[in-house]
Amino acid sequence: MIIENEQDIVDMLIIGGGPAGMFAAFYAGMRQSSMKIIDSMPQLGGQLAALYPEKNIYDVAGFPAVTAGELVSRLEQQLRLFPVQVHLEEKVQQVVKEEERRFRVVTDKGVHYGRTVIIAGGVGAFEPRQLELPEARSYAGRGLYYFISDLQAFAGQDVVICGGGDSAVDWSLMLEPIAKSVTLIHRRDKFRAHEHSVEQLMRSSVTVMTSMEVKELSGEERLEQMTVASSRTGEEITLSCSSLIVNYGFVSSLGPIAEWGIEVQQGSIRVDSRMETSIPGIFAAGDITTYPGKLKLIAVGFGEAPTAVNNAKVYIDPQARLSPGHSSHMKLK
Repeated sequence: MIIENEQDIVDMLIIGGGPAGMFAAFYAGMRQSSMKIIDSMPQLGGQLAALYPEKNIYDVAGFPAVTAGELVSRLEQQLRLFPVQVHLEEKVQQVVKEEERRFRVVTDKGVHYGRTVIIAGGVGAFEPRQLELPEARSYAGRGLYYFISDLQAFAGQDVVICGGGDSAVDWSLMLEPIAKSVTLIHRRDKFRAHEHSVEQLMRSSVTVMTSMEVKELSGEERLEQMTVASSRTGEEITLSCSSLIVNYGFVSSLGPIAEWGIEVQQGSIRVDSRMETSIPGIFAAGDITTYPGKLKLIAVGFGEAPTAVNNAKVYIDPQARLSPGHSSHMKLK
């Protein structure tokens, strides 16, 4: 395919506008590479912006705690130090390698060209794992929630949170000083959250109920009560509940990515130590990747992004240095 204007080709097409994609765009600018971000969401930030902008994030270097919304805002300020094209609400449907250093990315709104591609699509297409009760759907938005956009909306309420991971524990601690009461229900007897967070939880006023499962929701206009049962004894307990927040994780799918010819392993893109996929010139970073020892943390994604960018730079220009040196030696305008 002939491209009329060579300027229409950017050095790096970044698919995904979450934390890893945003940092990759900034770092591409540091390497004096032209870049473009394409994302299906209406705003940058991925899950952080869409699902829990008020949630505290604890695993970002330099921040004892930072809300997801503030982190996204700072990432955007950072990437805007360089000229970056951002295309939101565009769903990538196809990635084609036309030749070395020329890729065509087709979306539902147009066609983009790049010398390399960096996939930073988070967990791919995702939706929260639903509470499997017949009546659950009828209470959605009327006392049953799967994510939080405004902590103050739960002020003075009896809040019950279900889950055993970081999100469930963090929400419990953040809502403790706001809600009338907070109860955390976990299906197992051990938590998957960071040990320090669990220690804080156990010292808090949050009521913790382990080895318990939700059996029934009830209420007329909105959720008012719920019944939980012990997975060990079968004993049932009825709780007053103004709001139920379910944090059972997400059901994710790579969607069309799985059809691009890239090697996929257990729902993630397999990469090597250079963050390169099975197709030379296509790199990946963030939660969407997998390799031996992979950890799905924001902090890890922030490390993978510059690795992908630096190796993409070498792919474009084999004479380029893999690393430009310490970032403290660089000057930003």
